[in-house]
Amino acid sequence: MSATVVLVDDHAMFRSGVRAELGQRVDVIGEAGSVAEAIAVVTEKRPDVVLLDVHMPEGGGLAVLEALGPALPDTRFLALSVSDAAEDVIAIIRAGARGYVTKTISADELADAVARVADGDVVFSPRLAGFVLDAFQDSPVAPAVDPEIDQLTPREREVLRLLARGYAYKEIASQLFISIKTVETHASNVLRKLQLSNRHQLTRWAVDRRML
Repeated sequence: MSATVVLVDDHAMFRSGVRAELGQRVDVIGEAGSVAEAIAVVTEKRPDVVLLDVHMPEGGGLAVLEALGPALPDTRFLALSVSDAAEDVIAIIRAGARGYVTKTISADELADAVARVADGDVVFSPRLAGFVLDAFQDSPVAPAVDPEIDQLTPREREVLRLLARGYAYKEIASQLFISIKTVETHASNVLRKLQLSNRHQLTRWAVDRRML
C-alpha cells in the first residue's frame, strides 16, 4: 500500500507538478499553501508523510513542525526545498524533520524518499547528509526543554536566527515577507525576553545553543 502524503508549498503550480509527477506511486490526500492551512489539513488528514516546503511566509516549515511535530508522532516530515544551505538543513532537522531533499530531485527519487521516510528511515540528498553529520558530531545532548527558547514565538525564533547570522532588518523583512517595522518589533521582543542588550550578545547566545 502506498504512503499517504500531504503536500505543503506556497506555490500552487509546484504542488500540481509534484502531484502529477508522483502519479500513483504515493497517495496524495491533501495540499496546503500556507502554515495555517498546513496545520489544519495535516491535523485533519494525519498522513504518513508531509512533504514540507522550508521557506514560506508566516514561519515556513519550522512553524509547521513546531506546531505539529509533538502532536502527531505517527506523521513524518520530509523537507522539500530549493535551498541547500547548511543552516536551513540543520534547522529543519533539529526541529524534527526525518529528511531533507532539494527540488532538483527526480520524481522516482522523490517517491522513493517518501516511501523510505514513511518506513522510518532518514533521507537526505547526497551532499546534505554531510551538513547534518558535521552539525551533530560531538554535539552535547540538548535539554528536552529550554525555558528561554520556549518563551519565544516561532516567528521570533526565525528573526533571532537571521539576526544572529548578520542579516539586516531590510533583508529579514524581505525573506520573511513582513515589514521592516514588524522585524524591529520582533527583534525588540527577542532582546527583551532573553534579557540581552545588542546583536553581538544575541549572536553569542544563539551560537552557545547551536541555533545557527
